[in-house]
Amino acid sequence: MEDKKLVCKSCGSDSFTIGQVGGDFNQGNVRPIDSVFSVGSPFIFNFCKDCGEVASIKVEKPQFFK
Repeated sequence: MEDKKLVCKSCGSDSFTIGQVGGDFNQGNVRPIDSVFSVGSPFIFNFCKDCGEVASIKVEKPQFFK
């Protein structure tokens, strides 16, 4: 996969970083609907360092949903 340079659609910046929601005590984790006891997986956000606009959201461990 080719790395494409991101450009923020809100402010035009090309400075991005990643952050995570989830981890401690499953807060913010996405879990399968049919599995109440599943640990789930954190979300990974790719966002603009200048204005905070989110470019993408991914599930860190999609294998938990197979």
